[in-house]
Amino acid sequence: MTTRDGSRRRGLTYEERVLWTAVTKAIKPLRATPLVVPDADGETATDVSYAALRPARSLKRPAKTAPAAVPPAPKKPAPLPLAPLGRRMRQRVARGKQEIDARLDLHGLTQSEAHAALLRFLRNAHARDARLVLVITGKGRGGEPGVLRRQVPQWLGLSEFRSLVVGLEDAHGAHGGEGALYVRVRRAR
Repeated sequence: MTTRDGSRRRGLTYEERVLWTAVTKAIKPLRATPLVVPDADGETATDVSYAALRPARSLKRPAKTAPAAVPPAPKKPAPLPLAPLGRRMRQRVARGKQEIDARLDLHGLTQSEAHAALLRFLRNAHARDARLVLVITGKGRGGEPGVLRRQVPQWLGLSEFRSLVVGLEDAHGAHGGEGALYVRVRRAR
């Protein structure tokens, strides 16, 4: 057998033909029903060879009507990133001139318990019109931040918390340092 460029193509060995037969028998067809292509006489034939498919693809298909365009729903704007406290407020809190309205200690809680407790705490703080709260997460062990230390800032960025929180920042050393967060609570309207 020769190819178009004149080089010889080798034939399959007996083992290769056996393998090829096994592979082709194991293949599932893409279509559940056989492809129906009209014959030259106009009748439909279900036993179609590959050569018979070529003219069928060149046949013009009826134009499909496009579905009515539905205007896209207006997207909500992405929430702004959580803001830090601000220099003046941070100084006032560190010096003890700005009062911390409430405290929540999450030590010893699992992630799911801590998540539920934090949401409940922030809802109560929001309802009481608290301005600044302290959330104690713990520092972690062995120099690595603890699970809650990593998770709480991520949770505060979720949509369920965004209606309650304006911003957050690491606490001053007097209030727990890296093991606690100041959380600014959004004012009730």
